[in-house]
Amino acid sequence: MDSTNPSSEVAHDFSPLLKVHKDGKVERLMGTDIVPPSLDPKTNVDSKDVVYSPEHNLSARLYLPKNTNQNQKLPLLVYFHGGGFFIETAFSPTYHNYLNDLVSEANIIAVSVDYRRAPEHPLPIAYEDSWDAVKWVASHVDGNGPEDWLNRNADFQRVFYSGDSAGANIAHHMAIRNGGEIIDGFNVVGIVLIHPYFWGVEPVGSEPTDVKIRAGTERFWLFACPSTSGLDDPWVNPCADGSSLASLGCARVLVFAAEKDFLCPRGWFYYEKLKESGWGGHVEIVESKGEQHVFHLFNPTCENAGSMLKKICSFFNQDKP
Repeated sequence: MDSTNPSSEVAHDFSPLLKVHKDGKVERLMGTDIVPPSLDPKTNVDSKDVVYSPEHNLSARLYLPKNTNQNQKLPLLVYFHGGGFFIETAFSPTYHNYLNDLVSEANIIAVSVDYRRAPEHPLPIAYEDSWDAVKWVASHVDGNGPEDWLNRNADFQRVFYSGDSAGANIAHHMAIRNGGEIIDGFNVVGIVLIHPYFWGVEPVGSEPTDVKIRAGTERFWLFACPSTSGLDDPWVNPCADGSSLASLGCARVLVFAAEKDFLCPRGWFYYEKLKESGWGGHVEIVESKGEQHVFHLFNPTCENAGSMLKKICSFFNQDKP
């Protein structure tokens, strides 16, 4: 960096995720690597990238178990990656490897959604992109959509949404939108929220009460969503208006929390509020002891990650409620 150039000075420092310079340049510090789609020799899962929004040049990565019969119908997962709304993509090695393992273990077809990120594209743009991706996926329900894998192999009566961190936030909001905008022939059975990025003005459970810590989290959210009404905005605090949870457009919810994750109490709070909301479905929560935020992505072979994977696979494949 040229220290003599004032425009190169850092205006916003969100290390270790990103820095934004005074000239507007966004410097992402992690989550920038990408890998091409491929037939994965370890899992025998095939993948390919497909444009779902030509207008914004946005793609999704599709995953299909290679040994699938031509007309075998599999549960369909729509996955939203994490990264605080700022970093990562659907094409990073982290998510590519995770989806290969998940698709192989669960024997499902998956669509991993890439969406535009803040700060260049502030929220709620990521939500709108994600809904566009959902609608693109749903355009295949009659078997005449643009993508053969979905036409042939997706069971649109067994659709699931999932994501981690910010992606879990998105998955929740897509299910809320499903509750209000019914798509014929597209049945969202359940959602899996892994270490969801939710927050709020008032601390809950064992959440940090330190003013500086909470101010830092607020600054992070305000930078992602400058038009927000604050930390009780339903985008980041879906429990602020408990009645809205009752409109969740699915029958089953599985929440994962990690004991050493500062978002852990918020996951439990969401679980409790969803149970109290009048929503008619079934919600379950699993807390991984001794683990940090999204540990399963960085240590996928550990015992707790293996248990999580098995639990998710069971959730996708249990009988319809």
